[in-house]
Amino acid sequence: MTWLIFCLSLVSTPQPIPATGAATTADRPTVIVVVGAEGESEYGREFAKWADRWADATAKASAELLVVGRDDASTSSTDKQRLQSLIDAQLKQPAETKPLWLVLIGHGTHDGKEAKFNLRGPDVSDAELAEWLKACRRPLAVIDCSSSSAPFLNRLSGRDRVVITATRTGSETNYARFGDSFSASVADPAADLDKDGQTSLLEAFISASHRVEAFYKEAGRLPTEHALLDDNGDALGTPANWFQGTRATLAAKNGAPLDGTRANQWHLLLSPAEQAMPAGARAKRDALELRIETLRGKKASMPEAEYYAQLEELMLELARLYQPESAPTRPTPAPAAPRPTTP
Repeated sequence: MTWLIFCLSLVSTPQPIPATGAATTADRPTVIVVVGAEGESEYGREFAKWADRWADATAKASAELLVVGRDDASTSSTDKQRLQSLIDAQLKQPAETKPLWLVLIGHGTHDGKEAKFNLRGPDVSDAELAEWLKACRRPLAVIDCSSSSAPFLNRLSGRDRVVITATRTGSETNYARFGDSFSASVADPAADLDKDGQTSLLEAFISASHRVEAFYKEAGRLPTEHALLDDNGDALGTPANWFQGTRATLAAKNGAPLDGTRANQWHLLLSPAEQAMPAGARAKRDALELRIETLRGKKASMPEAEYYAQLEELMLELARLYQPESAPTRPTPAPAAPRPTTP
């Protein structure tokens, strides 16, 4: 246990990491922002404001920004066709480790069988979007800020994906305010719960959900939207009120694993320390954190000694990532001179 405490102290106070191979613009994500049909002009003004915030955040992060729905709608192709073409082009790129973000801003509908995101012209359904993204091998985050968006989580959930929806069911059909709060939180230092100098997708989700909850409470209205986050591929989702800080503390009735760990590894705007960390080291760190979280989920079913032995091994490996390659090593003591013998 002494070694485990030592490892934890190293991880909690990380040492500087050499900047060799540090993050470059080639490592930064591609963000596709889709602005849907406004319906009424007041909603259009709101959607434009949210999209502007995303544009500001991606500019600060030096990320690639692609936008659908803010250009001239009188062009020959529809927004649906443009969105599909953008996704196809992104999936053909060889950079499979480069994150892809898809942000849907607008209204949604659900007829009891399928959900749709409302575009100018033909809408896109949850089944269609799932088919377009089926071949995606890149880390994928989908943030659907529309009403009736929950079925998109069920369709799009998968390995190495974070899916966030503004609602928990397709029947939450009223205008969703979640997109307003999320766009304000995604690069907001005030939303940084673990104080690591950057705001993760999980932290933005929690902050936005709390802001939405506060709006309905202050307005004296029953909430008509309840956001969900899924990042473990089980298509169930977890609400923000299950988290204390960045850890889910409530247990699902069916014993399903909880979400949050992977989403807390996603950041649009990286801290200076994170930017200085080589991409390979970040990937290895993220994989170790996921293994540690999986092990923690098995703690109750494991012998205590075996659990702590495995945890210690993982924590040691994690701690080594934060040690500078040039850290001085303790010199090997010279062998002692032989004692003179007496005749």
